[in-house]
Amino acid sequence: MEVILLERVATLGQMGDTVRVKDGFARNFLLPRGKALRATKENKARFETMRQELEARNLENRGEAEKVSGKLDGKSFVVLRQASESGQLYGSVSPRDLVALLSGSGVAVERSQIVLNAPIKSIGLHKVPVALHPEVEVTVTINVARNAEEAERIARGEDVTVPREQAVEEAEAAKAAAEAFFDKEAIEARAARDKKDKGEKAEKSEPGEKA
Repeated sequence: MEVILLERVATLGQMGDTVRVKDGFARNFLLPRGKALRATKENKARFETMRQELEARNLENRGEAEKVSGKLDGKSFVVLRQASESGQLYGSVSPRDLVALLSGSGVAVERSQIVLNAPIKSIGLHKVPVALHPEVEVTVTINVARNAEEAERIARGEDVTVPREQAVEEAEAAKAAAEAFFDKEAIEARAARDKKDKGEKAEKSEPGEKA
């Protein structure tokens, strides 16, 4: 089906472009959401009469979206959920949950603006794009944890799927291995210097050749 875009649509085109799309995509998404019109002769003429109004509305909406983007872009939000020791959630974090989360922070967004292809099903840090406007997209970080303390550890970059005692042991083992490595290098370097010094002393003690 050929449609006329009433706003910029990612991967398709800009406002006013006539593009061919799958019938289902047009009927289920573009047309009912007011993002496009069927590319009929009547609708092409209708669009030309609407163009100025659409452009003005788009400019206004983009300005509002840019203001909101400053409150969201790069921000991190914590979501507490029950999960197994391996980090798999007993449930999930859906776009609907994120709408409530962001709204609770004072930023109103719609479910359709949360660009999440599949619900979040594991603890950890998850980057989630938010399309505030066809031309304005920001990214927020969703920190999914079992409790507030764990959320802080995740934010520091710790792997909380490993038991804390095991993580401490592994860190201490790594530190000991690093120290041993550098100690070995230091010992070898000192031995090389000692060998060199002995060689120089031996050369000085040997009698010089006669002419």
